[in-house]
Amino acid sequence: MTKKTDLKTPTVTGLQSTQNSFAEYQDQAFAKRSASFFALELAGEVGELANEEKKIWRDPARVIDRNRIADEAADVFIALVNYANERGVDLEEAVQKKLLEIERRRVSGTMGPAL
Repeated sequence: MTKKTDLKTPTVTGLQSTQNSFAEYQDQAFAKRSASFFALELAGEVGELANEEKKIWRDPARVIDRNRIADEAADVFIALVNYANERGVDLEEAVQKKLLEIERRRVSGTMGPAL
């Protein structure tokens, strides 16, 4: 069994180049959109993904359309990256910092029960 402290914190690499690529595409393909637009888009896309999960939860016999789930998850990711770009957030850095904080809390026992 793995000890609580033997886990390696996940790493995040490559998001910065992904963000840069998204920003370049947005700048060339669309009129300027505000961070508020992208925040609202993100909320809508998360809602669509959650609605798919609600349908699965409500009817466990329902066949899961993994393509639909993947499509909605991709929409969430795209909206998040566009929002972060508009707000000047480096997602790679932010996620890495958050993962370190989560691990610190997990090891200290303040994240709830561990396996």
